[in-house]
Amino acid sequence: MIKRSLQHIVVLGGGSAGWLTAGLIAAEHPNLTVTLIESPNIATIGVGEGTWPSMRNTLKRIGINELEFLKRCDASFKQGSKFIGWRTAEVNDSYYHPFMVPEGYVQTNLHYAWQTLAKEQPFAAAVNVQASVCDKQLAPKQASTPEYAAVTNYGYHLDAAKFAELLAQHCCTSLGVNRVLDEVVNVTSSDNGDIKALTTQEHGDIDGDLFIDCSGIRSRLLGEHYQVPMQPKADVLANDRALGVQIAVTDPMSEIESTTLATAQRAGWIWQIGLPNRLGIGYTYASQYETEASARQVLENYLSQSHNLSAQAIAELMIRPLSFTPGYRQQFWKNNCVAVGMAAGFIEPLEASALAMVELSASMLSEQMPVDRDHMQALAQRFNSRFQYRWERVIEFLKLHYVLSQRNEPYWLAQRARESIPPRLLQQLQLWQYQPPSRFDFVENEEIFSSASYQYVLYGMGFNTLVDASSALNHPQAAQHFIALNKKKMASFNAGLPSNRDLLRTLLKTKTKETNL
Repeated sequence: MIKRSLQHIVVLGGGSAGWLTAGLIAAEHPNLTVTLIESPNIATIGVGEGTWPSMRNTLKRIGINELEFLKRCDASFKQGSKFIGWRTAEVNDSYYHPFMVPEGYVQTNLHYAWQTLAKEQPFAAAVNVQASVCDKQLAPKQASTPEYAAVTNYGYHLDAAKFAELLAQHCCTSLGVNRVLDEVVNVTSSDNGDIKALTTQEHGDIDGDLFIDCSGIRSRLLGEHYQVPMQPKADVLANDRALGVQIAVTDPMSEIESTTLATAQRAGWIWQIGLPNRLGIGYTYASQYETEASARQVLENYLSQSHNLSAQAIAELMIRPLSFTPGYRQQFWKNNCVAVGMAAGFIEPLEASALAMVELSASMLSEQMPVDRDHMQALAQRFNSRFQYRWERVIEFLKLHYVLSQRNEPYWLAQRARESIPPRLLQQLQLWQYQPPSRFDFVENEEIFSSASYQYVLYGMGFNTLVDASSALNHPQAAQHFIALNKKKMASFNAGLPSNRDLLRTLLKTKTKETNL
C-alpha cells in the first residue's frame, strides 16, 4: 500500500467555489485535514445563482439534504434557459435551451424529423417536453418524487450568499473542515517553489501540502503569487461589465419561472432568475459599447417595463456594478497550487457555466487527489490540459449564441464578425450546414455541452441545415415514433406536474412539519 504523504489541504477563499471544493474533498477524503481560510471582510459576489443539473449529484456527494438546501438557500428549480430577442428582437423572438436531451436523440436524425413532421413548431417544442413544461412554469417533478430524483432534468436557482452559508455550516459541523476567518498577509515558499505556508494576521502561519486558490478574480495565489497570466478572450466575447440588483417578490402566489430568462439588449443581455422570495436581475454588457450610466438606464427601463416598478422604487434599489476581464489562466495548477472558480477564469454569466466549472474542478481534484508530490506533478499536467479544453468549449458555445443573430446594433455586428469567431467554431458551422451537430463533433467523455445543446441554440436561432432525405441517419419510422411520443408525453406532463410555486410550497411545508415534530 502506498503511504500518503499529502496530509493537509488548504483552501483560500470561501464563497460557493471555496466551500464546494472543501466539502467535496472533506466528504470523500476523511483521512485528510482540510482548512479553509476566509477573509471576514470580503462579501460573496453572488454572480453564480444558476446551476446545472450536476449540482444535484454534488450536493448528494457532500451529504446535504435537498429539502434543507431548498429552504436554506431560497432556491427554486431551473430546467434550462429561455433566450428572448437574440435573433431579431421582434415580438415572439424567443427559444429554449432545456436541460433534457430530446426523445430519440441517439436513435434518429431529429433535425430531419422536425423539418419533415413538425416544422410549424419551434425545434425545442417539437422534440422535447421540457419547452412546454417551462412555458407553463411547471416543476420538474411531483411532491412524491424522491429527493434529487427528476421527472424532467433540473438544476437550481439559488441565493449565492445563503448557499455559501449553508455549505460553510455543513462543511464545518458535518465534514470536519477547519474554518479560519482571517486575512492572508504573506505567502511563504519552499526551495522548490511550492507554497509552504500562508501567513495570516491573527493565526500566524498555516502550513499545507496542497493549496487551492478560490480567492476570486484577485487570484491571490495563482495570479498574484505565481504570476500566472490570463489568456484574454475579449476579442471573442466582449462583455466585461455587469450591473446586478435584487427585487422582492411581493405576491406570494406569483408563478416562478422554470428557466433563467436571458433578454437581449443593445449592448449585452439581461438575466432574470426567479426565487420564491425575490428576483435576481442583472445586465451584462460590453463597456466598449455601453457606459455604466447608459447601462444603468437600460436596466432601469427593463425594471420599469417588465416589473412595473416606479421611478421612486427603482431609485431605492441597490444596483451593484461588477467588472471582469473575460478569459482564463494559462495554467490552472502550478507547483502545489490549483485555482478553482473565478481565480481560474471567468467569461460571462451566460449559460451558468461558472458554478459548473467549479463542480468539475472540485470533482476532478477529489477523485484524483494526489498521493505525494511526484503524483501531483503528473496530475497537474492532465488537469491543465483538461481544463484548457473545457474553457475553450465553453467560449465556443457561448459565442454560438451571438454569431447567428440578425440584430444590427454595433455590438451585435461586432459579436458576429468573422474574425471574432474561434476557428474551430467556424469549421463546425460550415459542417453543420450539411449535417446537424452530433456525437461525432464532441468526442470527450465529459464534454461541457453536448451536441444536443448545440442543436437547441442553432435551430432556436434559425440556423439552416440541409435536409438530406437520402441520409441513412434519418430513420423515418423512428422519427414519426419519437415526434408522436413527445406529443403524448407533453400532454401527460402538462396535466400531471404541479407548478414550481406549488411544489416548493408543498415541499417546504413538509419540511417545516418534520422540523416541528
